[in-house]
Amino acid sequence: MLTLLNLLSAVALLIWGTHIVRTGILRVYGSNLRRLLSQNMSKRPLAFIAGILVTAVVQSSNATAMLTTSFVGQGLMTLTPALVIMLGADVGTALMSRVLTFDLSWLSPLLIFLGVIFFLSRKQTRVGQMGRVGIGLGLIVLALQLIVEAAAPITHAQGVKVLFASLTGDILLDALVGALFAMISYSSLAAVLLTATLAEAGVISLPVAIGLVIGANIGSGMLAFLSTSMQNTAGRQVALGSLLYKLIGLMLIVPVLDPLARWMDTLAYDPTSLVIGFHLLYNTVRCLLMLGTVGPMSKLCIWLLPEREDINGGAKPRHLDLTALDTPSLALANAVRETLRIGDLVDSMLGALLNVLRGSQTAVNQAVRTQGEDVEVLYSAVKLYLAQMPREDLSEQDSRRWAEIIELAINLKLASDLIERMLRKIQQQKTAQRREFSDIGLEELATLHSQLMANLRLGLSVFLSGDPESARQLLREKRRFRAQERRLAHAHVSRLQRKVVQSIETSSLHLELIADMKRLNSLFCGSAYVVLETLDTGALEADAVPDNAHSP
Repeated sequence: MLTLLNLLSAVALLIWGTHIVRTGILRVYGSNLRRLLSQNMSKRPLAFIAGILVTAVVQSSNATAMLTTSFVGQGLMTLTPALVIMLGADVGTALMSRVLTFDLSWLSPLLIFLGVIFFLSRKQTRVGQMGRVGIGLGLIVLALQLIVEAAAPITHAQGVKVLFASLTGDILLDALVGALFAMISYSSLAAVLLTATLAEAGVISLPVAIGLVIGANIGSGMLAFLSTSMQNTAGRQVALGSLLYKLIGLMLIVPVLDPLARWMDTLAYDPTSLVIGFHLLYNTVRCLLMLGTVGPMSKLCIWLLPEREDINGGAKPRHLDLTALDTPSLALANAVRETLRIGDLVDSMLGALLNVLRGSQTAVNQAVRTQGEDVEVLYSAVKLYLAQMPREDLSEQDSRRWAEIIELAINLKLASDLIERMLRKIQQQKTAQRREFSDIGLEELATLHSQLMANLRLGLSVFLSGDPESARQLLREKRRFRAQERRLAHAHVSRLQRKVVQSIETSSLHLELIADMKRLNSLFCGSAYVVLETLDTGALEADAVPDNAHSP
């Protein structure tokens, strides 16, 4: 019982080491990996190589699958290159299984020792995260040694010999057992290495080992497909295609399994080398053969898992991938994109405000109300998404970005509510009281509205780019808007003195709208302060100049 517990704990340590390496690499190079996988993937050889390299870096084809499916789900990548990347990931994991079979016993204590020193001394820095990666790699090497040591006494147990003796080379049964190995250990790599250990001990024959290896590949495909169950249809299509490719590989190997096993028996290699070599050869040949079929496979996956139309018709988050929460750079980028969607909705609502002012739209129609509800849905989704991020693991820069996103999302939500109230005021004035703005007053409001729209778009641009010069320009526009707002308020009072009837009738609403636009402008320009507060205090001091210095 103790021996079995040692084996299970060693497998768990391998899984944990792989997790640490993956999260550490993604936290340091997550943005670069995102860029590598999401851009310039139209050429199949490039996408294939990218899948190999990313899997070699993160030590897990399942991790590559999670990244790729999330990018497809967010619309950063189409299905066809994503399937090519998944084929490359299968080759990458086979290469890593070969690398990890070398004698690296000296490397484990060195990596763990150095990794702990760097991680504890500089935890929130890039060097500290690379120390985390070193710890993970050391744990992987150590876990592989423990798996071999723990499996040795088990392989001599009579019950285990009887159990594996029942596997007589039936490829389907062997593949099923191999798939279970991979799913239980949450790693096809661990399942392949355990199979190699059993073959080395003579517990299983070479044909059985081949079947287990093929099944381990299928098990990793099933893991990836199950992991995407909470994603949208586009992401699940990628995992489905990868699983189908593994099942096709099983069907292709069945006719040649017996002659292949007899030929491999004639080779002068130890069982471990034969098993690992077959794993590498099988995945490489299978993936290269399938490379030309990704187009038809994409169509098949779309047919098997068609996109379902949203029967509710409301907005839903597109970019808030829950699998990216362990990687702050990716999760924050997702939240940024979703927040910009809120900005687009507010921009559209602001456009509707001008239509109501000019009379081309006589009432607050259902489309505007729906946009307000969509803002509420997306705002709540962004807020909850960011709340799930582990704040203690964020670097100083990521913490600032986290706060920027929250602040802008709140400002946009407040702006949406304010625009809806403004629309209701105008509607009540025009429908209930039958009053209209004077031509001059209407043009003044339209001019202020145009300036407000420009400041909203510039504010979103500053939030996205973090460009200090654009932020300074936004603050200049904010001061110009204040001066314009005061000038127009004074002009309105002058018309009241001249007893312009329409101005008198709409005076309260006119001044309220100017004040509301001033509030909106402050909400839209908030992103400039976040950019400049640590870069250019002079710009902030300039903004503190009294507003009457700019008034006529």
